[in-house]
Amino acid sequence: MRFSPRSTAGWTIAVFGALAAVLGAVGLIAPELVLAGTGFPADPPDSTRVFATASSMASLNMGVYYLVAAATEWRPFFRFTVPFRLLTLTVFSTLVVTGVAPGAFLGVALWEGAGAAATAVALAHDRRRP
Repeated sequence: MRFSPRSTAGWTIAVFGALAAVLGAVGLIAPELVLAGTGFPADPPDSTRVFATASSMASLNMGVYYLVAAATEWRPFFRFTVPFRLLTLTVFSTLVVTGVAPGAFLGVALWEGAGAAATAVALAHDRRRP
């Protein structure tokens, strides 16, 4: 069986899902890589490492959800992701601006915003296609 999204919006969801699943798996295997990539100390406290591992499991799960949605062309899910990814952009950006999270964390926020925008544009494009 071959997986290929059937719409432009489906592709945006599939790409995000695949990346979320891969990064989640990496974080489960080597949480220090995820922490370093988001600007946290190389030798974090145990509680930070546990949180990174738990977040990685959530990322892996979310990636699978997105891939299932793309495979089944679940368009209501596609639409649902846009405002919630924008919410994630807002919350993560606020954490950086207020000094709660390191500046590198802004990359996570921008990734979410770009993904929301790409899916919104793709949904509009798909609506105009015959």
